[in-house]
Amino acid sequence: MIKKIYDKCVSWAGHRYAKPLLAFESFIESSFFPIPPDVMIVPMVIAKKNEFISIALIATVFSVLGALFGYLIGYVFFNEIGIKIFELYGYSDPNFLKDKFSTKGGFFSWLGILVTAGFTPLPFKLLTISSGFINFNLIFFIIICLLTRGSRFFIVAFLTYKFGHKFRPFLEKEGAKWSIIITIFILILALGIYFLLN
Repeated sequence: MIKKIYDKCVSWAGHRYAKPLLAFESFIESSFFPIPPDVMIVPMVIAKKNEFISIALIATVFSVLGALFGYLIGYVFFNEIGIKIFELYGYSDPNFLKDKFSTKGGFFSWLGILVTAGFTPLPFKLLTISSGFINFNLIFFIIICLLTRGSRFFIVAFLTYKFGHKFRPFLEKEGAKWSIIITIFILILALGIYFLLN
């Protein structure tokens, strides 16, 4: 099932309406869809190298808008919709998140989790929904989503632009390691912004 959805997303990259489809896929991935936008970004940039900035920008903007939609689901419709999405991904009791956030240092713990999920293959949609559920600071939520999703998609698009077909095997082999390194950098940057604003 997931393999068929994955292959369908890859095929969208060659569609005449690839950019609107990327926008749609980026939006729904941040709230419930299982396939990340990267699977479209790589073949799209290979096909149209000079448009890598606009491709990454589309993925970033619509991923953040989708994250806000996920936040809305968690904030308003958690019991009606949010729980069903959690169950779809194998999590039957998401209520522990509220307790975790309320403990000492909960804000910083959640900030770290959100940054990690935004940049790595972790289920970002569960964190966007959970952020609405626990009423996480909306301004910081938007900033973190912009930083993490933007960094991820622009790096993927740029490296595809530079290395073309050679980048896909590298992404599959070394992607996790570099995601962790960049996540740590973004987390430090996010904490710096937090302390500057407070």
